[in-house]
Amino acid sequence: MTAATDQDHTEHADQPGDADKAGAADKAGSGQNPPVKAPGGAAPGRSADSSSASRTDARNGSGVRNGSGVRNGSGVSNGSGAVGRAGAADGADATNRRDSMDSKDLTDPTDSVGSADSTDAWDDGLIARRVNEAAAADHQYAVMDSRAAAPAMAPLVYDSALRSRLEALRELVGLSRTRLDSRTLAQAGRVLDEASARRRLSGQHTVVAIAGATGSGKSQLFNALAGVTISETGLRRPTTAAPIACSWSDGAASLIERLGIPPRLRRRPLPSGDGESRLRGLVLIDLPDHDSAAVQHREHVDRILALVDAVIWVVDPEKYADAVLHERYLRPMAAHAEVMFVVLNQIDRLPGEAAEQILDDLRRLLDEDGIALGEHGEPGATVLALSALTGDGVGELREALGQFVAERAAPARRISADVDVAAARLWPVYATQRRTGLSEQAREEFSDRLADAVGATAAGEAAERAWLRNANRACGTPWLRLWRWYQDLGEPTTGRLPSRTQADEEATARQRVETAVRTVADRASAGLPAPWAQAVREAAARGAQGLPEALDELSVRAGVPAGRPPRPGWWPVAVLCQATMTVLQFLGGLWLLGQIIGVMSPNLGVPVLLMVIGIVGGPLIEWGCRMAARGPARRYGLEAERRLREAAAGCGRARVLDPVAAELLRYREVREQYGRVVGAGR
Repeated sequence: MTAATDQDHTEHADQPGDADKAGAADKAGSGQNPPVKAPGGAAPGRSADSSSASRTDARNGSGVRNGSGVRNGSGVSNGSGAVGRAGAADGADATNRRDSMDSKDLTDPTDSVGSADSTDAWDDGLIARRVNEAAAADHQYAVMDSRAAAPAMAPLVYDSALRSRLEALRELVGLSRTRLDSRTLAQAGRVLDEASARRRLSGQHTVVAIAGATGSGKSQLFNALAGVTISETGLRRPTTAAPIACSWSDGAASLIERLGIPPRLRRRPLPSGDGESRLRGLVLIDLPDHDSAAVQHREHVDRILALVDAVIWVVDPEKYADAVLHERYLRPMAAHAEVMFVVLNQIDRLPGEAAEQILDDLRRLLDEDGIALGEHGEPGATVLALSALTGDGVGELREALGQFVAERAAPARRISADVDVAAARLWPVYATQRRTGLSEQAREEFSDRLADAVGATAAGEAAERAWLRNANRACGTPWLRLWRWYQDLGEPTTGRLPSRTQADEEATARQRVETAVRTVADRASAGLPAPWAQAVREAAARGAQGLPEALDELSVRAGVPAGRPPRPGWWPVAVLCQATMTVLQFLGGLWLLGQIIGVMSPNLGVPVLLMVIGIVGGPLIEWGCRMAARGPARRYGLEAERRLREAAAGCGRARVLDPVAAELLRYREVREQYGRVVGAGR
């Protein structure tokens, strides 16, 4: 770390120690000391005579200092000088050592490179003004040496609650990548990236940015907090063209590099005792104006505000209610109230109680912006009034900053607030106020629609009729069976007459399938956020492709089985009884025929009785079998209908319901993760 003046912004920021090397080379070559600045404000490039006289004193070893620590031309000291009270030899040695130190600390960089007109030297161009040498002697800061090895700092450690929220947010983004567009998840992804990057950096430092509008006095406040003139102040607007960093302790280089601040704009105030120890760990960033006419300045502000741990907003009595400040920055950052300071500057310009009145109005505006105020022990933004010019209230801000930095909690609070903001913006795509999912009633209605599309009911009725027909054939009288056979020769079987063409039936079935799929998709997506509702409808539409054809194949395989229906155990008994009745009819008839032709003795009672029993018993047995066959036929038809319904429901479940249920399950998972992201922080 090399000490420098306000002008030392460029040459010595990257080359610490060059002045020492130049001074050593000078001594070795010519035996002369490097030029030393006079305390009275004289320019470093003073006349050759005075420089020659000083070098003559150094060569003679007789140069001593007066009471104020400045050598006189004659090489003697007055009675008040500390060196004058010492011996001549000791005084000469002490003087040479002091001269060497002065030349290292106060030598102008233009002298070390041999510039003859150092009074016209300008700084690095970012802070465009000439530096007064007297002010430079009074205000000194240290330029951070970026090449020096930084001490190892412990990385930032998040607490378990924040780690859980970040992990839930990471799971949420992973589950949603195929369902939501990249723009929706962009902010959540940035929060995860920044949280991961910040965790790898120092947890012993707190990066605080000072932001404000043009002329609000933020650079003046920056200098007041640092206790030294670092950032340029002036009437020219904009004055601050690039961010400047000031660190109160070592180990913050990686944090400053993350902000994109080059080494030549990194500063360290010289040690100042208790003030420095209270702010140890603070990295203060002076930002350009957020309302600057230069676009690059506003880009600097927006970029760094997204990376710092906390921010101090500096407002003035004239622009504290500026709409740009409140609508573009304060209102969107309302969730970051715990890492925010709002400072009313320039109260020295306000008469009487005007400062308190403006401060109350500022609090009102912040409350309207949704920013919680840290009053009465409640967490929130700190609101203060001060004057960076007179120093009134600066000590209070420094004390609040010291306590804020000492807590080491600002980085985690900032990341937690970022997670809150990301979760709030994701609310429309995850949250819903209605119960979602498919009810059992909706599933059953979908299966019923598919069963109707494949004609499950008609297939069951057909199977029932087929069973009854077979029962009639097995148990009916031979004469009735001959009559039905004769009727079947002339016209189609009852129930098989087609009323429509096959093309019409297929078109109707397809329409029923499409209606069933559309209905179940609408019910499943009801109440879901738009992206997830769209995903559910797309899953149902993909499953509907080829579903009618698959149902047709199922209806052929799972419909009425080929061949005759199975026969119950009582059918043989019924057939035997029917055969007996037929035999009785034949016996009675033959007996009567034998009596007619005279073969048998006349006896009409017995053969007539046999014929009556056969003629009446056959239809009675057929009617009884028909009554007995209704139950088994009905069961057979219902079984056929059930098989077809189950087949249709299974096909619909595999092609439509399962993909829809998978989308609903994914939504429930992301909703659960979203609840962890939101609920863990509230």
